[in-house]
Amino acid sequence: MSSVLIGQIVNVHGIKGEVKVYPYTDDLEKLAKKLKNIFLDETMKQECYKVVCRIQKGMLLCKISGVDTIEQAEKLRGKYIYIDEKNLDKLEEDNYYIKDLLGLDIINIKDNSLFGKLEYIYNTGANDVYEVLTQDNKKVYLPAIKQVIKKVDIKNKKIFVDIMEGLI
Repeated sequence: MSSVLIGQIVNVHGIKGEVKVYPYTDDLEKLAKKLKNIFLDETMKQECYKVVCRIQKGMLLCKISGVDTIEQAEKLRGKYIYIDEKNLDKLEEDNYYIKDLLGLDIINIKDNSLFGKLEYIYNTGANDVYEVLTQDNKKVYLPAIKQVIKKVDIKNKKIFVDIMEGLI
């Protein structure tokens, strides 16, 4: 079994043990409906918790089994939430899980050269932004738009990009 990070507990909500979760997904509705079991440990060796979630102001409000007081919920602040990878949905074409993109080689399509590695993905609302660590150890930020990201090849661990003049 392998785990997938889906969010972080950022605060408590109310006095009955609910927590606010910052989700690491852009499909909050689907996550809130489907989320039933979570782990608070990446290795998934600790207890699996049952959870009931609802959405409020772009956040998940979650009631975790066994967490019934504000004091218990407070102890969870800052913890990351994981699910079993087998519970992930199959994605449509040209959609990818962040976990599958991180670490991929970034290839400049103009000369087929290695530009760098994808280190982090920021969700800005309009489009994602890829943080790339270049060959000369500099951080460069590329917008994840069709004009820049030309092809994603998960199997061969490569993302082909067109670095337009003036972009970096």
